[in-house]
Amino acid sequence: MRYSKSFIYTLKEEQKEATIVSHNLLLRGGFIVKLASGIYNYLPLGLRVIRKVSQIVREEMDRAGAIEILMAAIQPAELWKESGRWHEYGKELLRIKDRGDRDFVFGPTHEEVVTDIVRRYIKGYKQLPINLYQIQTKFRDELRPRFGLMRGREFIMKDAYSFDKDEEGMDVSYDKMREAYNNIFRRCGLNFRSVEADTGSIGGKDSEEFMVLSQTGEDEIVVCDSCDFASNVERATSVVEDEPGEEFELKKVATPAKETIKDVCEFLNADPRYSAKALVYKNDEGDYFCFFVEGDDELNLIKAKRVTGSVELEMVSDEELKNLGLEKGYIGPVNFPNKDVRVICDERITKRNNLVVGANEYGFHLTGAKFGRDFDCEVADLRVVKEGEICPKCGKGRLKKMRGIEVGHIFKLGQKYSKAMNAVFLDENGRAIPFYMGCYGIGIGRTAQAAVEQNHDEYGIIWPISIAPFEIEIVSLDTRNEQLRDYCDDLYNKMLNGGLDVLYDDRDERAGVKLNDMDLIGIPIRVIVGKKSFEDGMAEVSLRRDRKKEQVRLENVIDKVKELRDRLYKELEEVRR
Repeated sequence: MRYSKSFIYTLKEEQKEATIVSHNLLLRGGFIVKLASGIYNYLPLGLRVIRKVSQIVREEMDRAGAIEILMAAIQPAELWKESGRWHEYGKELLRIKDRGDRDFVFGPTHEEVVTDIVRRYIKGYKQLPINLYQIQTKFRDELRPRFGLMRGREFIMKDAYSFDKDEEGMDVSYDKMREAYNNIFRRCGLNFRSVEADTGSIGGKDSEEFMVLSQTGEDEIVVCDSCDFASNVERATSVVEDEPGEEFELKKVATPAKETIKDVCEFLNADPRYSAKALVYKNDEGDYFCFFVEGDDELNLIKAKRVTGSVELEMVSDEELKNLGLEKGYIGPVNFPNKDVRVICDERITKRNNLVVGANEYGFHLTGAKFGRDFDCEVADLRVVKEGEICPKCGKGRLKKMRGIEVGHIFKLGQKYSKAMNAVFLDENGRAIPFYMGCYGIGIGRTAQAAVEQNHDEYGIIWPISIAPFEIEIVSLDTRNEQLRDYCDDLYNKMLNGGLDVLYDDRDERAGVKLNDMDLIGIPIRVIVGKKSFEDGMAEVSLRRDRKKEQVRLENVIDKVKELRDRLYKELEEVRR
């Protein structure tokens, strides 16, 4: 492509709406432009990147045996009501009506639609397994869209759905997708980890997220320093160490005007680990819950939602606490005063003696409280893990926290949707069995932006060659020099005819403008032809990532470019192996 005939427009100024580097660079480089909150148009450079990411995804999905289809973006509400998600999904689901006042949704995902397709055509076990995938635009009405393509409302996603006759088959399909995902993200040049994750509103028994490691990532993950354990902090657990301490008699003590755990523990000279903090929430169905965690722990809302089966949880107001008969700052599990509130204690509390807890009376706490002796309640893992805790997998290593950008997520759905939607097949004995399903998603735009977040410098983007908008850029620094211009034109045509992916900056612009745009756009291999070097029979060839310049004879430029191109692809292939 000739730059002079293209639709490429770069911006010099930092973009105020962008709070992370990758978002700023995609805007400034003319890859995307904002249309509305969380909604972006892809300009030619951005579209080329998206198509390259999509092609890598297609190749690996096809290699894994999946079959591409394309499903409707607008879905009838009846399917969502059939699966039970019409009321479960929450406010992210964009509900719309047609002129006949019929309910539809703009699909955020396609479990219901693909299940409907498969139940129409797959009748017997001999037709299984099957895996169907698509690359398509989705919409989720995010509360706080931000970070460009990272957290948008409209986005491009690859979603795949496997159907098997039994759980063992589902596991095989899941493993194939895990391998395909590893290949995809390696080919995209990303530094990533797969981590255990919460299944969220999609459902199912197991899931893994693929995280691109980045300090600006929205997600926090924990990894073990001794084994391969990795988990999203929303799901992460650690070894519950038994540290009961000395057992004491239950005592009621005055704690006047001490309503926070910090104040209470300081007043009583107590270790916050040996205290129980009360947190009262309600869900969207009007049910109330009181969660107890150790005084220095943080409640993990994702775990709390999973334990209670809630779509949303909201902390209750002070007025609601009074109506429930609960005394703010003094709530405790001993003789809990309201039987209509479901009480759940974190499992660590069961391992402690001599707990400080609220006395359910203003101005008083209890000391020496012990689970099983002084109080009983439901027990679950409710807390956010901390750095330095013992790994739950190997039991030896210590956990450390990192940040990541989620680019892919795979799920074992089991029979969640097939049972709800009566999607069955006949097994070897003629019995009607619901399909065992898996689902597998990749954010195409998010993957592209994650690559920028990992690959940039002070000057602009450094694209991995596999997903760069162009592999090579030719820059002519003197378009008025007829001989130099003729050489660059000929070089460009020969590269095109040789199957090379090349952008030719033939604009009648100042050298500084061209070089700055070249750095900003971030094409991996650069050929710069200036007046002096051309007169010497040389051109400057370099890689964007290291900016080391090499003088190459004019007649050898194409060979040198091919050598660099092959080297960059070989590096990606070696990482893949």
